[in-house]
Parts: sequence; C-alpha cells; structure tokens
Amino acid sequence: MISAPASPAAAHEAALSINSLTVSLPKGMERGHAVRDISFDLIPGQILCIIGESGSGKSVTANAIMGLLPASIRVTSGAIRVGATDIMSIERSELRDMRGRIVSMIFQDPLSALNPLMTVGAQIVEVMTSHGVGTPSERRARAIELLTEVGLPEPSVMFNQYPFRLSGGQRQRVMIAMALALEPSVLIADEPTTALDVTTQAQILKLIRDIQRRKNMSVMFITHDFGVVAEIADSVVVMEKGSIVEQGGAEQVLKNPSHPYTKRLIASVPHMIGQDRTPLSASGAEPILRVQNLVKTYRSGSRLFGRERVVQAVNDVSFDLLPGRTLGVVGESGSGKSSLGRLLLKLMNSDSGKIIFEGQDIASMPEEKFRALRPKLQMIFQDPFASLNPRSTIGHILTVGPCAHGVPYEKAKADAQALLKQVGLDAGAFGRYPHEFSGGQRQRVGIARALMFKPKLLVADESVSALDVSIQAQILKLLEQIQRDTGVSMVFITHDLRVASQICDEIAVMQKGKIVERGPPSRIFLNPQSAYTRELVAAIPGEKPGV
Repeated sequence: MISAPASPAAAHEAALSINSLTVSLPKGMERGHAVRDISFDLIPGQILCIIGESGSGKSVTANAIMGLLPASIRVTSGAIRVGATDIMSIERSELRDMRGRIVSMIFQDPLSALNPLMTVGAQIVEVMTSHGVGTPSERRARAIELLTEVGLPEPSVMFNQYPFRLSGGQRQRVMIAMALALEPSVLIADEPTTALDVTTQAQILKLIRDIQRRKNMSVMFITHDFGVVAEIADSVVVMEKGSIVEQGGAEQVLKNPSHPYTKRLIASVPHMIGQDRTPLSASGAEPILRVQNLVKTYRSGSRLFGRERVVQAVNDVSFDLLPGRTLGVVGESGSGKSSLGRLLLKLMNSDSGKIIFEGQDIASMPEEKFRALRPKLQMIFQDPFASLNPRSTIGHILTVGPCAHGVPYEKAKADAQALLKQVGLDAGAFGRYPHEFSGGQRQRVGIARALMFKPKLLVADESVSALDVSIQAQILKLLEQIQRDTGVSMVFITHDLRVASQICDEIAVMQKGKIVERGPPSRIFLNPQSAYTRELVAAIPGEKPGV
C-alpha cells in the first residue's frame, strides 16, 4: 500500500482522517475484506475525490464513516476521526447526533434514498426536526431557502411535491438540500452524478463546488469518472479491491499517474474523437430503417378542469439508418431519446408518422402481423439489474424467447452457450442466476439475450450509463465487434457524448422531442452548428471542445 498512516498531528488538523481502516466481509465471499488498511486525510475546505471501479471499497468507506454499514460487514481495525472526534469510540446516539449536523451524505440514487410517501419539504424539515432545530415555521422557511439555494424552480411549489414528480437532476438537488440543512462541516457525496445527463451533471458539479467554496466545507466525492475528478478535485485517492493504490494532488494523479491501475482507469475514459469510423456498408445502400415524421404525445392531468399537461415526447422526427451502421441519439433527460427507442420497437404506439423497416411500415402494422417481425428488432435495456428476471437462470432468460418462437430447446441452448462465450462469459454462466454476476457481466447477458434472435436492428437504450469506465470500454468494444461480425444495425441512445463519439457513425441530437442537428461525430462534437449541441459539448466534464 502506497499511503502511510496519518500522523496524530495530521489527524488533528484534518476535517476527516482515516487511519489504517479495515472493513471485513462475511465468510465465503470472494475476498475477506471490503476495505484493507487504508489511510487518508480530507483537508478542511478542500474536495477529495475517491475513485475506483465497483467493488473497490469506495462506498463501503463512506458508509463506515457514517456508521451505516450493514450488520454482516464490520470494521475490524483502524480509526475514523471527524475533526477531533473518534467516531469508532462514541455511542450510537452520539453518532446519530453528528449525522447531518457535523458530517452529512448525498446518496447515489435519490429515487431510492427519498421517501416516496413524503413531500420534498417534509423530508427536509424532518432533518431539522430530528435534531430539534427551530420552530415549525422556521424549519419551513429554511427548507424553502435551501430549495432556492440548490437552484430548484418555484421553491414554495417544489416544497409540496413528491419525489416521483421530479426529474433525476431535481431529485439530486433535493438530496443536496437535505444534506446541507444543518450546515455540516464535512459532506460525503457518493456517485451523485452517475446517471445524470451531461448538462445536469455539470450543474450539480458546479452547485457542489460553489456551495463548498461559499461555506468552506470539506467534501469527499466518490466517483468512477476521471472527467469529474478533473472538474472538481483538489486531491485524489485511487482504490482497487479495497486498497489504496495511489493518492496525491489532482493534477499530479491526472497528468503523471504512477500506478498501472490508475493509468488503466484514465486510459478507459472515453474522449471525444476527431475522426469518424470506417462504415461497414456503402453510402448508397438501401436503408434498413426509415423513420418519417414520427410523433408521440403524452397527456396527463384533467382536460375537464383545464389542467391537462401535454408533452410532445417525439415531434416530427425523421432519419434513415443504413445496414451495419450505428446512429447515436443524444440529448438531455426528457429530450425524447428513450421514447423514440420504444416507438422503433413498437413497445408503444406512435400518434402519426412512419417507421419503415425492411420496406414495411411497422408503425401502422397490426400487432398480430408484427409479431413475426419482432425477433428482427431487439433492445438492450439500460438497467441490467432490473431487466433480468432474478428468479430465472441465465440459460432460461436466453432460451425462453427463441423457444416461444418455435426454436427447439437444444438448438436454443447451443446458441445461448455460444453467445455467452462470444460476450466473454464462461459456460458455467448458463446455470447461474443474475444476482451472481456483476453489473458489467449482467449487461453482457442482456446483449446475449438481444442477439439470440440474430436481429437486424438493435436499440441500445443507455446500455453503458451505469457502468464503470473500464467495464464501459469493454462493452463498447464488444458491441463494435459484434456489429462487425454480424452486420447488425444499431440505434445507440446515450446521454454521454463521449461514448457516442466512440461507437457511432452518425449522431442525432434531440431537444424537446425534435432532432436539432445530425451529422458525423467529427462535425457534431468539433464543429457543432446548433446552440443546444454547443451547450451539451461544453458541459462534458474534463473535456475541452475542439481539442
């Protein structure tokens, strides 16, 4: 281990000090520890980024500091000091009193961290009520002040909203408001921007940085994205398999990393590239997919009382896709990307327009007739955790579809085993369950499932957005190889413009249901014509547009 235990003097000066911390895992796990003998200091008024792949021990370290480890995982040695307080030696009641008041945390997934049965305002007020701060009217006023501070529109209206009515970026801002309610001196942010689009991510990073400087807070920011590190970090700790392999100033680690693991992580970060892919098909080929004037409108609320809300999710969208090519669809959350993907596969019906696949308009085609075509159009879903049945083996997940379409089981099984090998999984995966795999491995299963029918068109909906950069790079390479082997055409939906530049032949930029710009990656990213595209490119963390 590179880091040395913090000295008593350094621990006293630090806002947060971890000294030789080891957190053990239950017997029978792949390794005996989640965190092993790690030491680092968080300097007052600075942002320390902890970076590493899933399973490196980042979140376990954060939960150990907060005293939120599950019963099966325990701290077996080491010290954790917040200011002058050794939190390993205090009572749980004292630790509860410190949470929120001295040290606070922004959790990774705001949708699961927020109570769906309580309004946003009630949840912020609850933080203050549990610590006996202020009168009811003072707590309400403070909550509205916090909602204003984190940049939410109409804070007094937002106070009475429920989490499910908010966007991902808005929910994350609510989490930040809750964490700041008692003005802690130490803020822990656990992957707070992972699933956000680039502009929302840029807003949240700027918000955290601005609040940290204004209040002189110390921030421990957990991430797997070196672009985020380049944007906000003062210092960096790199973790691998529970150990610290490198730490130092942000500039030193980014520009002159010393450990091979750090170098590999940095090399895995996708960057906007200035040259386009070599196409697999000639430009004069007949399009496999032709979309013409596609429209989809969502309606909610009551027309009777004049409160109907109308959203044009897809608004007069047209494009062609040639065989063996990949069209990237990029844009912010709510731009209509996923709605377009669902329309292309007839997972919902359009209001008007045409979707011509292999010469047939499937948009107007009855479901009974389309069923025979469905195997040719497949989707790779965004969430590999939710899209695989936890009660079914991988073998069943892969074979059930083909068998339902008349493929003999033995043939389907042989195809599934061959595909598992093709996507980089061993033969034993066939009989195992989804929970026995990592996120990257589950996504490989999702790709294998989509390929079981030998489709002509794949729609990949944010298929790498939740993965570590190294796993992300592997999946992108796998998709590109599969496309070159099979000639499958792809619609690749993503909010990460860097990823789109790696794998797409053409990019379509969507805003409020419309395609505002279309072209090869080199032009879209290095010479964007639309003001909206320029905003997206400028918001990419750690990138300098045009370089």
